[in-house]
Amino acid sequence: MSHHKWNNWWFFGCAGIGLALVVVIGISVGSTQVTPGTVLRVLAFHLSGGWWGTLDGISQPDHTIVWLLRTPRVLTALLVGASLAVAGAQMQGLFQNPLASPDIIGTSSGGALGAVTAIALGLASKSIFFLPVLAFAGASMCAFTVYALATERGKTPIATLILTGLAVNSLMGAATSFVITLHSVRWEVSSEIILWMMGGLESRTWDHVAILTPCFLIGLGLAVFFAKDLNLLLLNEETAASLGVEVQTVKQILLAGAALLTGGAVAVSGLVGFVGLIIPHVVRLLVGPDHRVLIPACALTGAVFLIVTDLFARTVTAPTEIRLGILTAALGAPFFLFLLVKQRREIGYL
Repeated sequence: MSHHKWNNWWFFGCAGIGLALVVVIGISVGSTQVTPGTVLRVLAFHLSGGWWGTLDGISQPDHTIVWLLRTPRVLTALLVGASLAVAGAQMQGLFQNPLASPDIIGTSSGGALGAVTAIALGLASKSIFFLPVLAFAGASMCAFTVYALATERGKTPIATLILTGLAVNSLMGAATSFVITLHSVRWEVSSEIILWMMGGLESRTWDHVAILTPCFLIGLGLAVFFAKDLNLLLLNEETAASLGVEVQTVKQILLAGAALLTGGAVAVSGLVGFVGLIIPHVVRLLVGPDHRVLIPACALTGAVFLIVTDLFARTVTAPTEIRLGILTAALGAPFFLFLLVKQRREIGYL
């Protein structure tokens, strides 16, 4: 086994163990502490359908905290982090641009507009499934718009991508603010929208896990299936086409997959920025640019990152929670500026 492959297996082993640890810690730690042993017993009992282990000796409050309150929240954080990281990795490869991510090119803001519309119109209260549908529609619209406007001859210049993403973000932000303004007299609706736009995972239930799981599995499946084609697209479109890649079809499928991942994540968590920018960039330095390795590595790392960040958000100022989107923005914005300065020669105006 080559040294590079050994390093990749080492990374996946450490990331897998790390994910298991942060899941247990995330469920254990909170305003009411639950021992890791209790967490493992409850999870083993439910995940095995009652075949393995018992709940003897576990109090009803502990069982409720573990299974109905914290486990859905931690799993939602896992899925949101993995979804945004995979979407970011796809976009950076597709645009051949290290600054591409769901936040920068407007996909998240498009998903937010769709979700806010569902909340404002009362559709979200009628059925929890309206939120991801409209969020996916908004995310898809923005992704394909930016792709069409910023890409020329198979390349996406950094300056063009940033300016196009800025314009789309501004437009979606204005539309979202307009929706909020129309419903400002309904205080409960406008306050729900504003809190949702700050990002957060409080009060997440198994319904939210059920919504996001198929979006994540389909999006991840598409990303893994087309990872080899994405590797070829990194060369150039002509070379990829000569090697049998249906370039336009693959691009459209990958964009749709990234929009599905982003729309699903935005629907259940609100705006949680910069995960799709930070994680793929860091992971690429560790495992290399091969998307067959990069995509699953980003999924694992993004999951760990957001579980830890959410744990910090709900414990550091307990009993008050810091909004999750505030923390990820505080981490991601300086990182984005660092990458932007690093690319100043290519951009040409810094």
